[in-house]
Amino acid sequence: MAAMGVADRIIREWPSPLPPSPAKGGGRTSRFACAALLILTVLPLPARAASDPPLSALTLVGPPTIVFKAGRDACDGADVPDAPARAFRDASGAVAVFGLHYRNRALRGPNLGQLKLDCTVVLDSGEKSDPALYDDRSWITATWTEDGSHVAALLHHEYQANEHPGRCPAGTYMACWYNTITAAASADGGRSFTRKAPPVVVAGAPFRQEVDQGRHRGFFNPSNIVADGRWRYFLASTTGWTRPGSDQEAGVCLFRSDEPADPARWRAWTGTGFGAAFPDPYLATRPNPATCRPVGPFPGPVGAVVRHRGSGAWIAVFMAKAGEGFPRSGFYWTSSRDLITWDSPRLLVEGATLYDDPCTAAAPLIAYPSLLDPDAKGRNFDDVGDTALLTYASLRIEGCTITSDRDLIRRPVAIRVWP
Repeated sequence: MAAMGVADRIIREWPSPLPPSPAKGGGRTSRFACAALLILTVLPLPARAASDPPLSALTLVGPPTIVFKAGRDACDGADVPDAPARAFRDASGAVAVFGLHYRNRALRGPNLGQLKLDCTVVLDSGEKSDPALYDDRSWITATWTEDGSHVAALLHHEYQANEHPGRCPAGTYMACWYNTITAAASADGGRSFTRKAPPVVVAGAPFRQEVDQGRHRGFFNPSNIVADGRWRYFLASTTGWTRPGSDQEAGVCLFRSDEPADPARWRAWTGTGFGAAFPDPYLATRPNPATCRPVGPFPGPVGAVVRHRGSGAWIAVFMAKAGEGFPRSGFYWTSSRDLITWDSPRLLVEGATLYDDPCTAAAPLIAYPSLLDPDAKGRNFDDVGDTALLTYASLRIEGCTITSDRDLIRRPVAIRVWP
């Protein structure tokens, strides 16, 4: 955690991709499901947003419809909406969508309106006890392809040390949780993904998993990848750390690369340029490594960011709990001209999210928002026109338990951007 005065700190809740609930899942999963919902971490206030007026307006213009229903459409108990939806068109023009669980499968179809779950596991999780292997549990949380055949993927990797005997004396999920963003690649249009051994670390804490146990540590929940000229970008969250000569502030960091197919080329914004790298701490130690400067008014991970075709403005969607700067719980959006300075967030959908207490929720929780335009010009659906589909998960609760009875929902929105 970055060094700061107690008066400057605020408690936030940061979610991860979630396992099936105790009521529906089994094995390792059932012992930490509730803990994954209430990730209490000391975080700084979100970065100050740009002054009004806003750059954009998003308006709901239609009712929700179900894209995928876990109880009806799943291949097995691992198929639940568990991350923001990511889409691309393969070489044949067909669409692949990721956003399910750590036994990674894709929804496929001729377009976004005709999707069906493909039961082929394209990337499984090894649940291995050696943290240096980065093969405990991995979610495909971002993809990028230039030709529809060769696909680069960013993985949200969770090393859950409490589940591996002797790896974390604290023995509880949050106290032992160690997150890293790693890489995978496909040469067959997303039909299968492979990783190097060990996988390439795109963003990791500059210390090994046994260090600083007692709190959530690392980088996690990357957004989708977006293009701007020769550059590719994504946003990712970090809990931060304090190290001699290298204090990393918690928040959301912006990463850039000119070649997503080479995961070692990603660098994060430092406040003056893109020079911060966060390589594998098991392979090398770096004295006084560079740190990233958090961007945006984000209280947690960014669900998705897209570029408006008519204006070039960037629009990001995310979820927030009612509190400092957010009058109500739900999905918010914010806009930017440069991916660094963002305007004041505004509420798009009101509802209890994963940041809220499920014991008091009167309806299914909502989570993992993204924006997808069926008519996107880019192969990777990183652009939108004046309409798009807000795509998100609805998670039913039983008492105080969030279950694996989940739906993937889409809802049309109209988009307006001022010059």
